[in-house]
Parts: sequence; structure tokens; C-alpha cells
Amino acid sequence: MAGEDLIIKFQELGMSEQKAKETLKNANLTRNLQLALAETTQPLSDGVGMLLYHMATKLKPQISGQLPLLVRYIAERKLDNTQRVDAALEYVLKCGQKKNVNVDLAELERECGVGVVVTPEEIERVVQQKIRGTYKQALLEQRYHFNAFKIMQDVRNELKWADAKSLKAAIDVEIFDLLGPKTEADLIPLPKQNEKQPKAKVSSNAKPEVKASTTSTAAADDDSANTIAELMKTKVHFHAPGENFKTDGYVVTEHTERLLREHLQLTGGRVQTRFPPEPNGILHIGHAKAININFGYAAAHKGVCYLRYDDTNPEKEEEKFFVGIRDMVEWLGYTPYKVTYSSDNFQQLYDWAVLLIRKGLAYVCHQKAEEIKGFNPPPSPWRERPIDESLQLFEDMKHGKIDEGAATLRLKLTLEEGKQDPVAYRIKFIPHHRTGSEWCIYPTYDYTHCLCDSIEQITHSLCTKEFQSRRSSYYWLCNALNIYCPVQWEYGRLNMNYALVSKRKIAKLISERIVHDWDDPRLFTLTALRRRGYPAEAINNFCAQMGVTGAQISVDPAMLEAAVRDVLNVTAPRRLVVLEPLKVTISNYPHSGPVELQVPNFPQNPALGFHKITLDRVIYIERSDFKLEPEKGYRRLSTQQAVGLRHAGLVISVQQVVRDPATGEVLELVCSSESAEQAEKPKAFVQWVSQPIELEVRLYEQLFKHKNPEDPNEVPGGFLSDISDNSMSVLCAYSDQSLSGVKVYDKFQFERIGFFSVDPDTSGTRIVFNRTVGLKEDSGKK
Repeated sequence: MAGEDLIIKFQELGMSEQKAKETLKNANLTRNLQLALAETTQPLSDGVGMLLYHMATKLKPQISGQLPLLVRYIAERKLDNTQRVDAALEYVLKCGQKKNVNVDLAELERECGVGVVVTPEEIERVVQQKIRGTYKQALLEQRYHFNAFKIMQDVRNELKWADAKSLKAAIDVEIFDLLGPKTEADLIPLPKQNEKQPKAKVSSNAKPEVKASTTSTAAADDDSANTIAELMKTKVHFHAPGENFKTDGYVVTEHTERLLREHLQLTGGRVQTRFPPEPNGILHIGHAKAININFGYAAAHKGVCYLRYDDTNPEKEEEKFFVGIRDMVEWLGYTPYKVTYSSDNFQQLYDWAVLLIRKGLAYVCHQKAEEIKGFNPPPSPWRERPIDESLQLFEDMKHGKIDEGAATLRLKLTLEEGKQDPVAYRIKFIPHHRTGSEWCIYPTYDYTHCLCDSIEQITHSLCTKEFQSRRSSYYWLCNALNIYCPVQWEYGRLNMNYALVSKRKIAKLISERIVHDWDDPRLFTLTALRRRGYPAEAINNFCAQMGVTGAQISVDPAMLEAAVRDVLNVTAPRRLVVLEPLKVTISNYPHSGPVELQVPNFPQNPALGFHKITLDRVIYIERSDFKLEPEKGYRRLSTQQAVGLRHAGLVISVQQVVRDPATGEVLELVCSSESAEQAEKPKAFVQWVSQPIELEVRLYEQLFKHKNPEDPNEVPGGFLSDISDNSMSVLCAYSDQSLSGVKVYDKFQFERIGFFSVDPDTSGTRIVFNRTVGLKEDSGKK
């Protein structure tokens, strides 16, 4: 049917022309409406058309076969409002865990309240009871600002099938009778409680995703939240445990109902997720999102999350990566329910592979790895080899009788992307870190992760969007083996601009001595971010602000830095430090000797404690806080302009500038002082130190010049050619004595400079600080 004809048909359902045109843009909805219209043979009575539209918007693919039944019930006015239509959809969906089930019409009608009539008198009686009783006090206090929807929900609990319009009208009348007409105060809107978080940029090639409640690509009404707990409790809506069959794309077999029942018996209906990293590198900022989604979703729903090492490739796995992964998970604040290994299941995985061969669903293939790469490899000439032959060859592979690369075990299926027969097992004559030389064949990730999910009774297999093309093999494998099948949900990757997260490329940066190691603070590995001083709370909050959507997200480091500042601003005590010291001698120093001052750790909140600093005749200020020839608008110290000393109660003025005769460099200032109470208020107060200790301070900038260092269009010479010249500088700074006893990872705000963290290189004789982030006002400091 042509587009113009469909618009006319849609208008006949009760839509406006604009609504009909918008509907036509939605291919799934248009198809559902066309199928619904094809089932109607008689003219539609008033209201039926929009009920058909409502049904079509909520119809899931797995129950599309019941569309004729639903259309008939709507046309016959058995389903005469949206509530009954929703109940019918829910009931039919619930039947979906049984394959080829026939709907019990009597039960359907009971579930939908077909024939149940709620009289206006019943509505009025219950509404009066609620408003004059349960809600009276709240209504008198909040008046018309009270959310009347709460009353409607409460009445619905007693009168499930009451007409919505009649119910709302009755509530409005009763509230008016209680409160009278609206006053001017009632018309003033309440202030908004939460401001929306800034949105991340979404990659230009990302496709919009529909909500997670209707597809198995994660999404939410409003993507972001302030914390992971808020995000997972209020913004993310996955299926309930045991209701796997309600998820789009989930494959129902004759065993599904039994397997889900057994699954619920084993888990008690508890949410169970897993974080399954490969132990062949250090986790990065993208993994932080995965950790927060998997552990956060389980925690928000009182469930559990496994940390499972996908240790199926012994060639690249090292003990330091196992330790580092768990360390980072726990640093982010999560405790695994259990730590498991894919290798725990090697024997079970092998036994299942044998079963697949016996069923004719897998075969041993001799094509080389390079032959089956890409999207259009030639079909395997061994695909239809005899089952007994594949069984024998697979056993030979297991016993090391076939050379590495000479044979693989492949599955007989086609992935969504069109790639045929993915590899399930390959030969590697490399000892495994846990099983030693017991195995020389190792399962692939595609084969392993869904089966381990099944073994661990995972309810929600949460993974990044690139695994969407493997969802069919995930469901196919579990169903081919007649074992419990979890639901795979995908969410978009988190990418950081001006950064690399590829393990291979980071290893290249290390080998080329561009960075020092995996925890170099210029990287975006989690160990690097911790070393730089990023609080775990800030990383978790940043991930919450990114939301859980199917779109790939690319953000600038500035967005992460903003989340870091938000946390450090209320947790990092203030200290006085000068990065480039300039000596100042106070000629008329007002005290007879050194003076000890008490300084608040948080000047805006002195109740949070104090620390002591020393004031003496000789102090040091920041070299950049003095200029011989200041520009217009300059606010700090010059020969013509005084400046205040923070926390000291003094204002100093330059009397003499001591310079190096050879270079002209300013070596020292001789200044006079005046009490801040008596002196004219200076334009600025600067930080200073006296009787200082030395600090090594490392300042970091972006490692790469371009936003996408791996993009050959932006960086034709490759990422190694894109390294910034000044990504790290080291200064010898001075601080007051209060920093002499710091511990590794202690965090401070150096007043007027930025936030800094104690580096692990710190020792008894050497204190090293890393700049975490600067202050917001840095760029405008005069």
C-alpha cells in the first residue's frame, strides 16, 4: 500500500494527518498497523481505531502471531480501553515461554476483566474514601501541588477496571470539594529538584535505540543519573529474573518453560550478573562503565555479580593482569560474589562440544585462519563430513595429535552479520596458567561466554554493542544443548577522545618509552587514573552520567575531569604550595620570630578541621604572581601594586627587586608588610610558604594532539606520530611542613593551583605529587 493511502487509512483510525505521517516513519509500527487493518472486515466503531494503534505500538515480535486474536477482541469491544489492551498483551506475552501454545480464551478474558463493569457510584464511593481518609492531610498541606496520580493508582488497586476518564473526573471533583478554588499560591510551580546532567556527544554513526523495556538493547527514558545506584534503580529497565521470554529476540523452545522454572529454583529469583574480562591487559575507562553496569545493576536489585576471568587464551595471559583486574574492581567499590574462571569449565565445555558434533551441529575443519577471515570466506569443504570422523578428529586435537593451526572445531550457524560457522575450538600448544599442560585445545570467547553464563545461572548477560551480532550464536548454543539460556543485553561502548585503550597499542607506547608503564598517569587505564589521583567515586559518577544506551559514546577528557572536580572539591583538604618559588624577604616582619598559624582544611567549612603552617621573615610566593611590567587588568604583585598573603593577615608591597646581573632574572623581592586590617584591601591574595619542604610535582597534559589518534584521516602517520611534545613536566615545588607526613594516594587541593595526589614513587626522602586536574578558574586567573 502506497504511503498516501496508508496516511488516509491511519487517519480513519482517528489520527491527525501529522500523527499519521509521523507513524509512517516507524517501520515496525506501520507493519503492525497494516496487519491489524488487514484483520478488520467491518467499519470500526468510535475509539476502536486508537485502541488498535495502542496495541500496535506495544506489540512485541515474539507475540505477533496473536495479533489477529487481539484485533478481534478490540473490534468486538471486549478490550474497550487501553488498560484492558495492556492486560491482554501482558497475558499473551506471559504465555510466550511455551512454544506453540494455544491461548486459553476464558483465562484471557478473566485477566483482562472482559465484561466487568465498574459503575460511577462505585468510583465515587472509593474516591471519596481515599480523599477524605488516606490523603486528606497531605492534600490540605500541599493543596493542588499534591500528585493526584497517587490517588488514581490507589483507587486502581481496588477498582482495577474503572474507566480512566471517569476516575480522573471523580478525583478532580472530590479534591475541589475539599480544597475549594485554586489560589495564587497554588498556581506558582514548584522549583525543579534536579538539574539535568550535561549530555555526552554520541558518535555520528550511532543509530537511535528504542527503550530497554521493549528491546534487548539497553536504554532509558532519560539516559543519565548522578550516581550508579540512581541510574540502575530508576533509569534502566531490564526483564525480571525468569521472564527471559518477554525480551525481544529471545528464542523459545519446548524446553524453555522447564528450564526457566529450574533456573528460578536455583537462584530464588535473584538477579545474577557477571563481569568477564580477558586477563591479558589492564582495565581502562571503558571497562569502568562495564564494571559499574554489571556490579551496579546487581547491587541495585539486591543481586550478585561474579568476576569471571575469561582465561581461554593462555598465550597472552599474565598473573599481573589477574591481580590488577580484581584490584581495580575492588578499588571502584565492588566486591565480587565469587571469582570464577572460564577454565573451571574446560571439561564441561569439551563434553558439550562433543555433544554438538554428535547432533551434527559442529564439525572439524582444516581451513587456515587466514582463509576464514573477513565477511565472505569460502565455505568449508569439510562442513558435511561424517559425524564419526569429526568425533575422532576432535579427540585427536585434544590429545595433541594434530599440529597447531591445522584444525579447528566450527559451529554450523550463520551470525547476524552474515559470517558463517564461527570457530569454537582451536589448537594451542601453550601451557595454561591454571590447568598446566592438561589441555592443548582451547575454546573461543564466542563459544565459552554464553555457556559459562548458563552454568553460573546468569540472569542478565550485559555486554557492549559489538556483541549484538553474536546474540544469535549465544541463544543458538544454549538451545542446541537444551540448557538454561540467559538474556543478552547490549549497551554502547564508552570511548575517550585524545586517548588510546587498545592493549596492543598501549604496550607499544610502553616499549617505545613514550609512557612508563600501564599506570602512567597520561593513560586512561584505571591504574593510571588511580595513580593520577582520580577518586573511584568520581569515575563511578561519570559512568552514571553517561547512562546506559545502545549508542556509542565519545567524550572529551574534560567531562571526566568535571566529575573528578565535583568529588575532590568536597573531599580534598586545602594546602599552600608554590610550584615555581620566588623568594620574598619581609623587611619589617612584624613578629620577633617564626609564628605558627592555624589554617582551615576547608576554608568554606572550618568545622572540618585545621592544620598548622609557619610564617617567618623569609617566605616564597609563586613566581607567576609577580610581574615587573604588568599588563592592564593584572591583579597580583608588582612594583606598583600590593598583594595579600592568604591566611597570614598581611599585605605586602615591593621595596626592592633583586636580579641576577648576568641574566636579569628576578632572584628575590624585598617587601614591606602591613596588617590586612589597616591596609587598603588588595586586589588579590596569593599563596605562600615559609620554612618549606621540597616536593617533586609532575604536571600532565594530553598525550595526543588529535581527538582520534587512531584515525588515519586525522593522523595519517599513525598514533605514534601524534604524541604531544609537552605531555609531562616535572617541577621542584615548595610546600609548608604539613605535607611532610603524606601517604600514597592522599589527595589535596593546592590553593589557586589545582588538585594533586601523592604518587607511589614517594619515599621517606622524596615526596612526589601528580596533578590530577586543574581548577576551573585557571584560564581566567589574572
